[in-house]
Order: sequence, then structure tokens, then C-alpha cells
Amino acid sequence: MKLLTNSRSNHVRSRARVPAIFAVAATLTAGIAGCASTPAPTEQIAVSKAAVTTAARDGGNEFAPLELKAATEKMGRAERAMAEKDYVLAGRLAEQAQVDAKLAETKTAVARAQTAVKDGQESNRVLREEIKRTTR
Repeated sequence: MKLLTNSRSNHVRSRARVPAIFAVAATLTAGIAGCASTPAPTEQIAVSKAAVTTAARDGGNEFAPLELKAATEKMGRAERAMAEKDYVLAGRLAEQAQVDAKLAETKTAVARAQTAVKDGQESNRVLREEIKRTTR
């Protein structure tokens, strides 16, 4: 009787494992299929490259060197990931590079605007002094 109970409990345990095994197999299959069907992010790479180039051309090296360096490094890593056909990583890195490049562009624009404001304030100060001198 004891022998019958053991074989029955083993049978119940092995039956409980079957759905778990199928779930793991389905997950692995979906994961592999997902990787295989990811298209190369060529458009994202191109857009990100253009953003990095624009940020560098517009003065990112002067006003936002850290952000521009991060964008450039991520763009290089994205290109290496593309060469290795790791399209998910390539797309992610290209997006990050684009964001870093946009940040560098924005910081550059802010720095230039601040410089323009200071220049305008200085011009106003000089004009006020000139007006004071001529009205005396």
C-alpha cells in the first residue's frame, strides 16, 4: 500500500511540473523570437548621429563638454552593437546618445543666451553712463 501511495504522489508531482516546463519553454521561445524579429534601428542611428554632429558643431564642446562626450561615447557603443547585430542595445544606446546630444544643444543655447543677456546689460550700462555725461 505504501508503494502505491509513493508512485501516485510521484505521478501527481510530475504532472504539476508539466505546465511549468511548458511555461518556461514558451517564454524562452518568445524571447528568442523577439530578438530575431527586432529590426535594425538604422533610422534611429542616423537621427542620433545627426543630433551628436549638430551638438558638436553648435558649440557643445565649449558649453556642454560632458554631455557631448557622453553622447559621442554612447553613439560609438551603439554602432558597435549594430555591428554585433544586437539591435535592441543599439537602439537603446542611440536613443540615449540623442538625448545627451539634445541636452548638450540646450545647455549651449542657454549659455549663449546668458552671454547675450550679459552683453546687453553691459551695453545698457555704457549707454546710461554716456547719457549721464552728456546731460550734465
